[in-house]
Amino acid sequence: MKTSVIQRVEARDVRFPVPAAAGTDAVHSASEYAYAVTLLHDADGRRGCGLALTLGKGNKLVCDAIQLLAEALIGLEIEELMAGFGATFHKLAEHPQLRWLGPHKGVVHLALASITNACFDLWAKARGVPLWRLLLDLSPEQIVALADFSYLEEVLTPGEALSLIQKHYPSRSQRESVLQQGYPGYDTSVGWFQYEDAKVKDGALSALEQGFRAFKLKVGSADGERDLRRAFLLRDALGSEVLIMLDVNQQWALPRALEMCKALLPMNPYWIEEPTHPDDVSAHKTIADAISPVPVALGEHIPNRVVFKNFMQAGAVQLVQVDCTRVGGVSEFLSVSLLARKLGLPVVPHVGDMGQIHQHLVIFNHIALGHEKLFLEYIPHLKEHFAHPAEVSEGVYRCPQEPGSSCDLKKLAAV
Repeated sequence: MKTSVIQRVEARDVRFPVPAAAGTDAVHSASEYAYAVTLLHDADGRRGCGLALTLGKGNKLVCDAIQLLAEALIGLEIEELMAGFGATFHKLAEHPQLRWLGPHKGVVHLALASITNACFDLWAKARGVPLWRLLLDLSPEQIVALADFSYLEEVLTPGEALSLIQKHYPSRSQRESVLQQGYPGYDTSVGWFQYEDAKVKDGALSALEQGFRAFKLKVGSADGERDLRRAFLLRDALGSEVLIMLDVNQQWALPRALEMCKALLPMNPYWIEEPTHPDDVSAHKTIADAISPVPVALGEHIPNRVVFKNFMQAGAVQLVQVDCTRVGGVSEFLSVSLLARKLGLPVVPHVGDMGQIHQHLVIFNHIALGHEKLFLEYIPHLKEHFAHPAEVSEGVYRCPQEPGSSCDLKKLAAV
């Protein structure tokens, strides 16, 4: 196997305008989609590309943190690095000075996500395979060595994670049909907060014709009647068999959340997402109990495996939306995914990467860990900027075939 030694690290501040009203929700308006990009260059001209999502302002801060954290990777050979990447991840996350800025959250952890994702991308490119294939080709022991289980030990030890992976190994072939059939998607792009009612309805009907059977609507208006009108309008337009998810984006305080959830339940939402402040475990538990059996979905703003553990242990989340551009990259995604699998919770990632990396990770989750094949969020409005954009047809993600994690951006092709 060819070696790939990291010779240079580069951080790039890349920003993209989005169409008017696209990407808006109850708390994020006029957003600029941006990636803090890590580029790991090797001697053979390969370049690992890693992403962490921001909304524009502040993106440079993450890039500055990337340069500080990634210095330790220069001179390392990728196979040797990834053979024990969980230990490397732990060391980077515990940087004795930069850790103070988190710990394990905010600018410094977003930087770690970008760096980690670049390592996995370079590793897959050095092997000449897509990331999903690389992960599936690893032994259970090698998978466990990629993740950091510190602070999880009372719930999930490395040995228990190993046993979990080994348990599902013999039945992998029963789930490999996903490689030919693809992975179902759900459409978020039809329900942005600032879209007029008619645009929401028309977009959803168009997506329905394209094969989607699940949709997300942004709620959390100051005027609760607006949320009710739009939610019931969408249900009436799409019919009772289609799944509709409601995303509050943290807008409601607990009393308001209980009031609005009660009013929205008759339109039969598939889940209610981020109904209150993302750090408030107790409030989410109260909401979860009140709206059961409708699940609470969380993850877009949960920054690390420890906070995920707290939500899971408390019964405050029923659907795990871990995002590898929000937690510490693919490595921490794996530890959260293993934790969720042990506790019997489904994983439906939030896609700050627009589904580019996560299309690989859900394939791994399903085949290797036995996670249920539910669906993966689809947001196409940055599609034109990727060298190998996710291919979605008839509402289904098609299995990517190019080496790497599908993160290369056209804007960086000539750099």
